[in-house]
Amino acid sequence: MKKQRLSRRSRDRFIGFSESPVVGVTVIPIMVQKYQSPVRVYKHPFELVMAAYERRFPTCHLIPMFVASDVVEEETSEDGSTHRIERRCALDVDAPRLLKRIAGVDYVYFIQKNTLNRKERTLHIESHNETFSNRVIIHETCCYSVHPENEDWTCFEQIASLDIKSFFGFESTVEKIAMKQYASSINKGKEIIEYYLKELEDEGITHVPRWAPSTLSLPPPGPTSPSTTPPDISNLAVIPAVSVPLASDTKDSTSQDGKLDGSALLADCLTEILAGTPEDKLDADYIKRYLGDLTPLQESCLIRLRKWLQETHKGKIPKDEHILRFLRARDFNMDRAREILCQSLTWRKQHQVDYLLETWTSPQVLQDYYTGGWHHHDKDGRPLYILRLGQMDTKGLVRALGEEALLRHVLSINEEGLRRCEENTKVFGRPISCWTCLVDLEGLNMRHLWRPGVKALLRIIEVVEANYPETLGRLLILRAPRVFPVLWTLVSPFIDENTRKKFLIYAGNDYQGPGGLVDYIDKEIIPDFLGGECMCEVPEGGLVPKSMYRTPEEMENEDVRLWTETIYQSASIFKGAPHELLIEIIDASSVITWDFDVCKGDIVFNIYHSKRAPQLPRKDPLGAHSITSPGGNNVQLIDKSWTLGQDYSMVESPLICKEGESVQGSHITRWPGFYILQWRFHNMPACSATNLPRVDDVLATLQVSSHKCKVMYYTEVLGSEDFRTACCDVQSLGSMTSLESSHSGFSQLSAATTSSSQSQSSSMISR
Repeated sequence: MKKQRLSRRSRDRFIGFSESPVVGVTVIPIMVQKYQSPVRVYKHPFELVMAAYERRFPTCHLIPMFVASDVVEEETSEDGSTHRIERRCALDVDAPRLLKRIAGVDYVYFIQKNTLNRKERTLHIESHNETFSNRVIIHETCCYSVHPENEDWTCFEQIASLDIKSFFGFESTVEKIAMKQYASSINKGKEIIEYYLKELEDEGITHVPRWAPSTLSLPPPGPTSPSTTPPDISNLAVIPAVSVPLASDTKDSTSQDGKLDGSALLADCLTEILAGTPEDKLDADYIKRYLGDLTPLQESCLIRLRKWLQETHKGKIPKDEHILRFLRARDFNMDRAREILCQSLTWRKQHQVDYLLETWTSPQVLQDYYTGGWHHHDKDGRPLYILRLGQMDTKGLVRALGEEALLRHVLSINEEGLRRCEENTKVFGRPISCWTCLVDLEGLNMRHLWRPGVKALLRIIEVVEANYPETLGRLLILRAPRVFPVLWTLVSPFIDENTRKKFLIYAGNDYQGPGGLVDYIDKEIIPDFLGGECMCEVPEGGLVPKSMYRTPEEMENEDVRLWTETIYQSASIFKGAPHELLIEIIDASSVITWDFDVCKGDIVFNIYHSKRAPQLPRKDPLGAHSITSPGGNNVQLIDKSWTLGQDYSMVESPLICKEGESVQGSHITRWPGFYILQWRFHNMPACSATNLPRVDDVLATLQVSSHKCKVMYYTEVLGSEDFRTACCDVQSLGSMTSLESSHSGFSQLSAATTSSSQSQSSSMISR
């Protein structure tokens, strides 16, 4: 065995520090960091790549921090097909001088174990840190093998992990330094092999014969034997950087606590690398061509999340571009990206969104009056979608189609956008993963702020944001009128911050000047209605005829299934059978908030208080009062034997709510006990002069079939402190509402407010 190339003084200095006691150290657990590389392909035979790889030892001038390496153990099989070598490598890691002084070391040591199988044409490399091994665990496994589809090519894969146990409170700093240096060194790995391949070529070496059983393969001379060597030096150089900042009270690798079971780790990691078919793995060249330039750690996140889906997800595995969008939306945080991706995959499967383009046909009213469509591409090759929002009759489309059909149409636009991105990626020869949207607001006015239309818009935004992240590359908003800030105030809180940064807003004709459309769209394809010469096939819109509006019955039967989730419940109210909701209050200072839509009929809303709990109704298939209530609940809690003023009291003045209205309000409770929210059928008053009903009342009664009303409601109980905080939040958004529930989706869209100071309550109705 060769002598250590490092000075004895340096080694003694490291050992001396590792034996010093640790006093007063606060241990902060750090999550294990993992890295998995894509498959990197060298278009050279395995034997030639190995010859290039061997030139990296005992030192490599391309890796300044790689100071030296010494052979610890070496053996070769009798037939010469297998060669094993173990090296102890010294690295002068690039870390702040202060951290080096704290650590008390000049160099960091790593153990590399390499197994070259000439017969199978594989090189397996396992390395782990010897320095600081009881504080930091660094492990890396690499594999060189023959390309499965071309035996004259060589593949390289690697897996690494970093687990920082403790380092005198510097754990987070060490982790950041380590990951940064490791990422930078990974990029050099392939460059180094390519450099030595070029060096071999310059020397006239372009072929190395394969191993054959008849050939006597003797152990290669010297510690820099061309048969096997340590793992990717650049990678090793970086990993140690992790150790350097680490605490210096490490233990020698001969210590039982610090020693790693190399054979077991190697077996586990090799199993992980070799698992799966070639189709399951990502090639580095493929990533660059179809997904773009990713950092090594971003590549690793993509590969690990993709692998996790292959192992656990039972449905259709999304395309790599789609997985990457969710990672980008969460800044490549694996756990957060996996969570929202799984939710989206469940949603897609439940509603068969993958087949939407084949199964969905836009109704004629959309084809005629929806003022949006695809129009060529921008200067970056992104598909261009044009939406003439100012010319769109949003109220007419909602009344004629309903939110469900509008949402499906918007989803089909997004699905078509994904398809066009794939197509443009092939056409332009570079990754295109998002599109550009041009929104023309000429004609936008207060009618576009019709509350149900805005509510539908907010819900659509919610679904799109959750399931199509990072698909919008740029949004150009043109000819924004004075009313636009009002709409923007309502919509912007529901749009992701990263998405808002992509918005470019132009007022008047500013888009025609420098920095306008011509910076993003070729002059030849600017639409004619924006002063260009290109004919645009986007419909001009107009008012949807009222004859195409749906009837109240059709609106009632609409099943809005595609929303990501709903916190609202439905209830049916009949004449003589109100719907009642029980809320138990423990603290007298609590606040009850409510938010409901009157979907059908006219109702009266009341709030009662009782010191004793009402008897909950039995679960009767016919329901209370023997009235069925398909499409909504119907529960009565106030017993017929109860007397108003004795058994329970009214704490709110009755509020009459008309069909189509939305009501939000709150009540500050004075007493603990049981509060009952009641929605009851509103009986039309008779004419004051006679007992005969008015004609209008009769017509209104005929419109309510079977004397049935329907509401969608949401309630929430807030503590007094939460109530005040939510109130401030709503006021900061410029809302006029008096409802302070921070969870209400309608709280920002109120139009009028009425209050009752006696009951310490406030309610508002929006039409």
